[in-house]
Amino acid sequence: MAFVLPLLSACGYNTIPTQEEKAKAAWSEVLNQYQRRADLIPNLVETVKGYASHEKETLDAVVEARAKATQMTLPPDVLNDPAKFKAFQDSQANLTSALSRLLAVVENYPELKANQNFLALQAQLEGTENRIAVARRDYIEAVRVYNTTLRTFPSILWAKLWFTDAQPLPNFTVPEDKLQAPKVNFN
Repeated sequence: MAFVLPLLSACGYNTIPTQEEKAKAAWSEVLNQYQRRADLIPNLVETVKGYASHEKETLDAVVEARAKATQMTLPPDVLNDPAKFKAFQDSQANLTSALSRLLAVVENYPELKANQNFLALQAQLEGTENRIAVARRDYIEAVRVYNTTLRTFPSILWAKLWFTDAQPLPNFTVPEDKLQAPKVNFN
C-alpha cells in the first residue's frame, strides 16, 4: 500500500479538489468586490442628494437596488444551486443598472461633477466596477478550469470513482435586457 501513495500523488487525484477550491476562492473575491461597491453606494447617494434632491426617483432606485443586493443572504451552497446563483446575479445586475442611471443623471449637474467628494467617490466606484469585472473574469476562468477538469482524462476517472459529489459550477450569465446600454433622456 505504501508504494501506491507516491503514484497517486502524480496521477491527478488532487486536481479536482484543488481546482474546486480555486473556483471557490475566485467566487469569494467576486463577493468581496460586490461588498466594496455596496459600501461605497451610500456615500455616493448622499453626495448626489446634496446637489440633485429633485432626482429622487433615480436616487431611490439606487438605494432600493443596493438594499435588495445586500439583503440577499448567500448560503454556502450557492454555487451548487443554479436558482440561488441566478437570483444573486440578477440582484447585482439590477444594482449595476441603477448605478448607470445615477451616473447619467449626474451629467446634468456641472457643480456636482466638479465637487471633489463626488469625484473621489465616482473614481472609487469606477475602480470598484473594474475590480468586479476582473474578479468575475477570474471566477469564470477558475470555473472553466474546474469544469473542464471534471470532464477530461484522467480526472474524469477520479470524479467517477472518488469525487462522485463533484458537480460543475455555474458561470455568470447576462440577462438579455441587460445587454442593452441604458437609455439616457435629459428632457
